[in-house]
Amino acid sequence: MKTLDYDIKKGWFKNIEGDALAHMMEEVFGNVKKDGEKCISSYGVLDTIEVTVVSKEKLDIVTKNRAGPMTDDEIIDSKRKLNDFAFKATGFDAKARMKRAQKKAKEGTL
Repeated sequence: MKTLDYDIKKGWFKNIEGDALAHMMEEVFGNVKKDGEKCISSYGVLDTIEVTVVSKEKLDIVTKNRAGPMTDDEIIDSKRKLNDFAFKATGFDAKARMKRAQKKAKEGTL
């Protein structure tokens, strides 16, 4: 299981408020179910994708890979979908998310 906290771009929260996050997951992954505050989905090699809005500035994404063999194409496709979703949900692309994480690691706040 892999847990990642993602910053949400300032002013972006309005795009995921209420049921908008669940609709976004349905659009990207093709399925979603709600469990309290969590939106849960799956796609490709990602057996579980749990997304929780922590605050207007932070999103928590927990993923768990399925067991068994996986092809490179399945892994790449699943990663692309997850990155696509993270961009739509946070307003930051993969490069910006990586830069922010590196900055936090240097500051010791990660």
